[in-house]
Amino acid sequence: MHDIDDSKAKRNVAVLVAAQAVLGAQMPMIFTVGGLAGQSLASNACLATLPISLIVLGSMMAATPVSAIMQKWGRRAGFLLGATAGATGGAIGAWGLYLGSFPVFLLGSLITGIYMSAHGFYRFAAADTASDAFRPKAISYVMAGGLLSAVIGPQLVKVTSQAMVIPFLGTYLAVIGINILGSTLFLLLSIPKPKAPAADAPRGRTRWELITTPRIAVAVICAMVSYALMNLVMTSTPLAVVGCGFEQNSAADVVTSHVLAMYVPSFFTGHLIARFGVEKIVAAGLAILAGAGAVALNGVELENFFVALVLLGVGWNFGFIGATTMLAGAHEPHERGRMQGLNDLLVFGGVTMASLASGGLMNCSGGTAQEGWTAVNMAMAPFLMLAGGALLWLMFQPDRGRERKV
Repeated sequence: MHDIDDSKAKRNVAVLVAAQAVLGAQMPMIFTVGGLAGQSLASNACLATLPISLIVLGSMMAATPVSAIMQKWGRRAGFLLGATAGATGGAIGAWGLYLGSFPVFLLGSLITGIYMSAHGFYRFAAADTASDAFRPKAISYVMAGGLLSAVIGPQLVKVTSQAMVIPFLGTYLAVIGINILGSTLFLLLSIPKPKAPAADAPRGRTRWELITTPRIAVAVICAMVSYALMNLVMTSTPLAVVGCGFEQNSAADVVTSHVLAMYVPSFFTGHLIARFGVEKIVAAGLAILAGAGAVALNGVELENFFVALVLLGVGWNFGFIGATTMLAGAHEPHERGRMQGLNDLLVFGGVTMASLASGGLMNCSGGTAQEGWTAVNMAMAPFLMLAGGALLWLMFQPDRGRERKV
């Protein structure tokens, strides 16, 4: 396994980076306008962000079946299913806007979650044909493709959101086109289906055996905490910035700096993992997330928001890419469908809860935006302690928990 020629892996990474840039652009588009569109359709303004939460919920529900489809029919089939769901969700969302129907719009958001789930497997696909040495870099490069989508998506929103009589309808129609165009990239993908084990071969571990394997358990916990806390704070940020007296444009600038901080480090995260070890990079990610909370709690000046959200992005990058790399090396190829689906079910389950909790903490934890923002950032502490404690426990294991390295 250590002598793999990485030429095929590098071609697959190039395809996945392009898919991340093109197909991935729909996520910042929908996350930018989804709440605003929901606000225009919902009878109760408190439900404005429900479309966003339903996308994450749909992703959580789809994680296990999408992973099983990839295990049986290959990555290409799963990714094409995701693009089809993205186009369908965009079409139903557009139809809901045309009808002025909030329930129809919500249905489109839920189906869009299937795309989001498939999109999450790009990072695992990058590792499928990579050698042990190239694996962290492959995952990191594919995540870096998100930087392009973070630029392309918002620019398309500017062009499309008010392009038609019905606000945001043009954005959802553009999402359909993105999925049709982007799906053609997967024709260039060359990832063999995992070989079915021979009749007399071990059948692989059950989901319970997998999740109770120390290295896997810690990887999942660190991925859950990194992603959920990033979502918790990011979702509340625009409300906090505007609530503390700054303009909407300032809130947009803060979020932009955060998204850049999420993806720019991906160009070197894989190299850092290869040099220092995955556990140290995950630990650094958790420490940086804690630093983000500390800066946010230190004041509500605009510079505090900028620094906190940049740290939040970098901390997510180190924590999530590190945890993904740790997980990818801790299970066998024939266990992919079982383990990766379970991982994303748990990760996006945590993100769903964080998404739902964010608005409540921000709006219902005090009389002012500053008190709500304080509650959001204080909520990070126990989860960072959980992940940090789990990682320290793993690092002090005699064998460092390196079970079943691929």
